[in-house]
Amino acid sequence: MDSKCCVKALVNGQVQGVSYRAAVQERALTSNVTGYAQNLLDGRVEVLLCGDREAVNALTEWLWQGPPAARVTHVELQGVEWRDRASFVIR
Repeated sequence: MDSKCCVKALVNGQVQGVSYRAAVQERALTSNVTGYAQNLLDGRVEVLLCGDREAVNALTEWLWQGPPAARVTHVELQGVEWRDRASFVIR
């Protein structure tokens, strides 16, 4: 079984304007996970996490919590094709 994976998450709730993307980036970089976090026009945040399966799973769990000011109501996860990325960026 491959130990690397990519997961796309759509995060609903009060997740824009509360440093959600920066908090995800900080956790991703310390976990050696690459990808991106970007605000969507409908108020959600889209997150792509690529890396070691255990690290990605831990981060997807944390997405439900987020930083202190965030109020996450739903996280929709979708496995996506592996993408080799250099770092984790905020878009």
